[in-house]
Amino acid sequence: MIRENQLKRKLQRGGVVLGLFVNCSYPGFVEICGHAGFDFVIIDLEHGPLHPLVAEDLCRAADSVGISPLVRVGKNDSWQIQRALDIGSAGVQVPQIETQTDAQSCVKSAKFNPLGARGLSFYTRAGVYTAAGAQITDKLNEESLVVIHVEGIRGVENLAEIVSVPHIDVIFLGPYDLSQSLGIPGQVRDSRVVDLMHQCIDTIRSAGKVVGTFADNPETAKQWIDAGIQYIALGVDVGIFLRACQGLVRAVRPES
Repeated sequence: MIRENQLKRKLQRGGVVLGLFVNCSYPGFVEICGHAGFDFVIIDLEHGPLHPLVAEDLCRAADSVGISPLVRVGKNDSWQIQRALDIGSAGVQVPQIETQTDAQSCVKSAKFNPLGARGLSFYTRAGVYTAAGAQITDKLNEESLVVIHVEGIRGVENLAEIVSVPHIDVIFLGPYDLSQSLGIPGQVRDSRVVDLMHQCIDTIRSAGKVVGTFADNPETAKQWIDAGIQYIALGVDVGIFLRACQGLVRAVRPES
């Protein structure tokens, strides 16, 4: 049985969803995210050290607590996208989309015929190891979530063409990479980054697409939600753990 993608339904209804990036391999951390009330996790195969075999177990952990697991691949590569979806994720996130052609290639890799040319095997977790029967490609096309990252000046310049590509669900603005492309790496609260983000939000929402971004604290997340962003990655598991540990140490040993 193919799961209904509750994350996709929430976004289609106009809801705001919260998730976080996952770099740790322990499935219990993903379960904790579900118990904490997150809507999704992004299993990071771009910057994180994870392997697809581990990512598959993290997808199982997410499914067990009713949150949606997405996989961020290393690049816009058909094999990586196919593998990310074959392990049974709710969707794929693809970094560094810069042109309409890039976006079209991503959709082609993520969707089965007639929407794309994703490689077909039912002997996968996504295919329920053939238990779902052979007529499932339309259902998988319908339920899979395609998230593309626009995170550089070239992508921003081509955004009007990128947003016209069908079957893309979320356009994720990467503030840190945008800051780097502006020559001010890491300065995500600089007015040049913020103004560029607002410009992109207007373009994306005008095209009827969902906007996503990263926020490393609740205050920033609320600001972007107020600006019209629905899909918020609220931190990274390792960073959250670091801050929690620092808080504990400082509470007992203030001079640390």
